[in-house]
Amino acid sequence: MLITNKKLFARGFLLMMSFIVVLVLIFSPIFPGGVNGLHFSDDLFNKLSKGSSYFIPQVAKTVKTFDGKEITVEVKMKSPEDVKTSMLLLAKVGAKGEAKGDVINVTANLGAMLGKVVEDADLLYKDETDKLTAAYGMDGKTAMKGWWTLLAASIKPLQKIKMIEEANAVNMVNQKAIEPAYNFAGIPAESIMTKIPTVAGLLIFYVIYTMWYGYAIFDMFGGMGMSMSKSKIKKEA
Repeated sequence: MLITNKKLFARGFLLMMSFIVVLVLIFSPIFPGGVNGLHFSDDLFNKLSKGSSYFIPQVAKTVKTFDGKEITVEVKMKSPEDVKTSMLLLAKVGAKGEAKGDVINVTANLGAMLGKVVEDADLLYKDETDKLTAAYGMDGKTAMKGWWTLLAASIKPLQKIKMIEEANAVNMVNQKAIEPAYNFAGIPAESIMTKIPTVAGLLIFYVIYTMWYGYAIFDMFGGMGMSMSKSKIKKEA
C-alpha cells in the first residue's frame, strides 16, 4: 500500500520503534533484584495483595465466640490419604476422630479447634513454617492444606444438621485464614501506603504505554491513507 502522508507515517513509525525499544527494556533484567519488568511488577503486586489480605485477627475474634461449642459431625473424605492426614490433625488439636472407611466422625470443641487452626494459619502467613512442621510432624503447608480439606468437607454436613452459623465460621476460616496464608506463603507482605509512588508510577506508565501503541498504529495507518471516520449517510433522490 502506498504512503499518502509521509510525515504522518514517519511519526507513527518512530512511535512504534520507540515502543518496541521500551518493550525490549521491559523484558530485560535491569530492574531491582536483577529481574525484568514483568517479574518486578508481578512480585510487587503479590506483596501488596498479601498485605491487604490479612484478615486473621478478625477471624480469630469471630471463632472465639464458639468456644465451648461441642459439635459432632460425619465428614466424608475423598481419599484414604485425606482420612489419615485428617486424623493426625484432629489429634494435634485435642479433637476426636473415628474413621470408618472414607468417613470420619468428628467430635470437637469448635471454638478451640478453629482457634488453633487460625493460629497455625497465622504462622504460615508470617512464613514461620518451621514451627508448623515441628508441631505437626509434617510439612507446614501440607498440614494447612490438610486442614483446608477437612474443613471444606465438613461445611455441608454441618449445614445438614442445621448448624448454619458453625458452617459459616468453618468456611470463613478456610477463605480468610488458610487460603491467604497458603497462597501467599513465602511472599513478604507490604502495605500499599509504603509503595504509593511506585504503584502510581506503574499505573500511569501502563496508561501512557497503551496510548503510545495506539497512536503509533493510528498514525501509520493514517499515513497509508487508511483512517477511521464516520461514513456519510446517503440521501435518497
